[in-house]
Amino acid sequence: MEGLRHTHIELPDGVIKYEGKVRDVYIRGDKFISVASDRISAFDHILPRTIRYKGQVLNQTAAYFLGSVSDIVPVWLESVPDPNISVGKTCDPIRIEMVIRGYLTGHSWREYKAGKRILCGEEMPDGMSENDPFPEPIITPSTKAVSGHDVDISKAEIISQGLVDPVLYGQMEEKAKQLFKRGQEMAISRGLILVDTKYEFGLYRDELTLMDEIHTPDSSRYFYLDTYFENQLRGLPQNQLSKEFVREWLISKGFQGREGDVMPEMDDEMAHTVSERYIHLYETITGRTFERTPYEDIDVRIEGVLRKLLD
Repeated sequence: MEGLRHTHIELPDGVIKYEGKVRDVYIRGDKFISVASDRISAFDHILPRTIRYKGQVLNQTAAYFLGSVSDIVPVWLESVPDPNISVGKTCDPIRIEMVIRGYLTGHSWREYKAGKRILCGEEMPDGMSENDPFPEPIITPSTKAVSGHDVDISKAEIISQGLVDPVLYGQMEEKAKQLFKRGQEMAISRGLILVDTKYEFGLYRDELTLMDEIHTPDSSRYFYLDTYFENQLRGLPQNQLSKEFVREWLISKGFQGREGDVMPEMDDEMAHTVSERYIHLYETITGRTFERTPYEDIDVRIEGVLRKLLD
């Protein structure tokens, strides 16, 4: 069964709406309203099938982690009036994603396996195996695309192209490392390893502010701590807690977002599996029990909350 794909509401005067890959956003002045839909994306493409409860999982996971790091950097979030809706401050976005990697996996491994030893200006040492830890976490930024693919970029290119002021970029680097350290500490307490993630920053009244979600399954990758070392010693794949399994399913069907690739259809069984994986991920990461919000009249519920927030 379909989940929440889009939100529909007649926009009051002064309200701007745009749709991201998985969120519908409404902006009125300083007020920023984010609705987490059940759309799912991979390889910078939105899949045709929605995943029930995915939006609720993302929204509530992001709120949990944003609340846990507000002592490190100001965050955009102010309230969560609905399981799928978050409200906060409208920031001027800095269109650079701060991707930070503690381990050689995913995109970095694919590049490494292809023979590359420099990723976004960061050196990846010779002799590493898939899922090995880097000596120190590396920051591999990407340009934040409004649509289409994000693109790897180095710090030197960001500065030389004038995309971000050097002093501001230094602050972004420092905060990204502090946030990643906090995320790793929280993950260890749950029997997990935070492998890699991304942070998006903006400016609110000229102050660096953390935007968007953090440490969610859409923005992060986790390994299970209890099996990590044995799997590495034996050269086995790591047990992951992330949406990497969705990417792997797409790859097995011949889709990696390349020109000419055909998006596969996801059947009911796979969609249910993905939904249950997201719920399991939420409960494992947060230690909280997930409460499934009913889907009957979900459109009416969401629209009602939006009208109250925007009127």
